[in-house]
Amino acid sequence: MMVRMLHMVYVWLFLVPVMLLATALFGLLCLLIVPALGPARTARLTAVPWARLGLFLSGIKVHLHGLENIRPGQSYVITANHLSHFDIWVLYGWLGMDLRWVMKQELRHVPVIGISCAALGHVFIDRSNRDAALASLNAAREEITAGTSILFFPEGTRSRDGSLKPFKKGAFNMALDLQLPVLPVTLQGTWEVLPPGSLQLTPGEVHITVHAPVAVKGRSEADLDDLAGETRDAIASALSGERSRTLSRTV
Repeated sequence: MMVRMLHMVYVWLFLVPVMLLATALFGLLCLLIVPALGPARTARLTAVPWARLGLFLSGIKVHLHGLENIRPGQSYVITANHLSHFDIWVLYGWLGMDLRWVMKQELRHVPVIGISCAALGHVFIDRSNRDAALASLNAAREEITAGTSILFFPEGTRSRDGSLKPFKKGAFNMALDLQLPVLPVTLQGTWEVLPPGSLQLTPGEVHITVHAPVAVKGRSEADLDDLAGETRDAIASALSGERSRTLSRTV
């Protein structure tokens, strides 16, 4: 009990203030240098160290698996399961790819983070307006070339209980339209670090598993469900426990 109380004091009196300050400083640096360096180089100099600092101070150790499945210079539609707010730090800090995130519109209004994400070319989606969401994705397409990839959380939101949820179709429609392979990525451990709806941060170990890409060449819209199912099966294969594997994979 005493250790937990001391850790809470550390989190709220040290970690949170330091990361708020770091967010402001890295965000300002991002806005200053992105016109000259472009989104990819700016992200390596600002977003990546920001994410790694947050993980380090939170006591999170990240393990990487399957990085040989990423071909340098290849663009992908990346799909990952979504367990926690820490997923962003983990993927940004350690996946080692030039990413454009697909994120909910509400994040655009978060101080510093919203304007920085916009400057880095991330894609804001209004989930209440299908036409506006499609327009946002269409506008991002020309950026997804020459090794730049776009990342979706195809469950649409964080899993409340840590299990893998059904996938939505947006990521797979884009993969077919752009004729880009889908890169499945499994996250493990972030739910235990900070479950949705909780303020209790728990240090621990997190695993990123990159699976073999799922090809889209020769496929059409009629294969959309199969493409989503193969991707979901790949992500589920690295999750512990059978509950995540046996849930319906209806898209």
